[in-house]
This record gives sequence, structure tokens and C-alpha cells, in this order.
Amino acid sequence: MQEEWQVMLNEVKAWAREAGEEQMRRFEKPMEVEHKTAAIDLVTEVDTWTENFLKEKIRKTYASHAIVTEESDRVEGSAGYEWVIDPIDGTVNYARGLPMFCISVALRHEGETVAGFVYAPRLGEMFEAVKSGGAYLNGEQIQVSGRTTLQEAVVGTGFPYDKGTHPDNNINYVAELLPNVGGLRRMGSAALDLSMVAAGRLDAYWELKLKDWDVAAGLLIVEEAGGKVKRQDEAQGIFVQVGTPGIFDELESRIQR
Repeated sequence: MQEEWQVMLNEVKAWAREAGEEQMRRFEKPMEVEHKTAAIDLVTEVDTWTENFLKEKIRKTYASHAIVTEESDRVEGSAGYEWVIDPIDGTVNYARGLPMFCISVALRHEGETVAGFVYAPRLGEMFEAVKSGGAYLNGEQIQVSGRTTLQEAVVGTGFPYDKGTHPDNNINYVAELLPNVGGLRRMGSAALDLSMVAAGRLDAYWELKLKDWDVAAGLLIVEEAGGKVKRQDEAQGIFVQVGTPGIFDELESRIQR
């Protein structure tokens, strides 16, 4: 099965590279932007174009596969396979001309994530993994860092769109952790944060109120890179925490969620 998953992943990766070329062609150009639930919860015409492009390619090639995407309704399938797609994770970054954005795609079989990639066209980086096959960045195998204490760790996080109106907004966790870590980073793309942990650039990451398409591929990539992973589905969204084996438990004890 692993070879079959890799073949399917490679095909969709090629389409994502095509979509990335279009994203770069329109990057830092005037574009239509719509607001969804908050002032910085955006969708651009490029999000919509990318999603439609990938959905159409998958539907033509894998007609019996289900497809879940950020901006449109689920496409049902009958083969036990499901693609989970975020056409641009980091839309605010993309719309502002910041380079930290990506296409995130995961493949599930019978409900289990078995393959996925995170492609950052502006950075020229493709993070990917197939279950039990390791994690890779541009074809080279990667692994999480060897750091073992929060005091030396650089840790990523993010904030929910309702951070100004809801008390469960991550501020309390930041206040707890900021004096106790080597540094905090906020990149604005959950999929890239997860990929950076897999590559050893960040040592840990946590965030709350995320969506499945934000994290489906990235969590597998971290696991395959040797990291520890926690996914907690909650009423307001998904809480995730990942990190090196030496840091994960200490971070979890600080957050206590």
C-alpha cells in the first residue's frame, strides 16, 4: 500500500507545483479579497482558483475518492480514500506579500492519514511524508531536533480569529511559556509551523481552534520525522501540540489542556 500511496501523492504534488506557479504569478499583485468570520479571516481569488484546480484534477483522476477542502462543500467518495486540502494556508500572509504560505494536502485511507505534503512555493520547499516511510524536504530525509529542554527551545504558536472577543485565545499559554522557552515564533501558517518542527527548525509548536485541513498533512510529517504529536478535537476546533520527544512532555505540563 505504501508504494500506491506514494504514487498518488506524487501525482497530486505535481499538480500542486502547477498551482504554486500560478500563486507566484499573482503574488504581490492586486487581487480580490473577501472576509469570512473576522477582519483577518480572509479568502482570496487565488485560494478559490487553487482549490478548484486541485479538486478538478483529483476528481478526473480519482473519481471515487472523497475530497474535503477549506472553501467549498465536501465531495463524497466510495473507495475509502479522502483528500484533505488547504489551497493556501497562510492566506493573510499571501495577501500581504509575506512568504510564509503553503498548499497543504493529506491523503486518508479508511480514516487514517497515510500520506501528505506541505508545499511552500515562495520558499521553494516541499515537505512530505508517507506513513512508515519517513519525512522529507525537497527529497532529503528530515528529523526533529535533538533539543531536550524548553529553556533552549524555539517554539511556534498562533492565535484564533476570535482572539479579541473570546477568553480562550491562547494569551494565557503564551504568558506561561514566554519566560520559560528560548524563544517564541508566530508564522501565520499552521501547516508550515508543523513542517518547521519536522525539519528541526522549530523544536515544538502548539495552537488551538484549528481546522482539519490546517493540520492533517503536517501532523503526519512531524510523526514521520520522529516527533511526538497530540491532536485534540474540541467544540471550537482542533488543539494540536507537537515537539521533540525530549520537549513534548514539559510543554504539555505547562499548557495542561
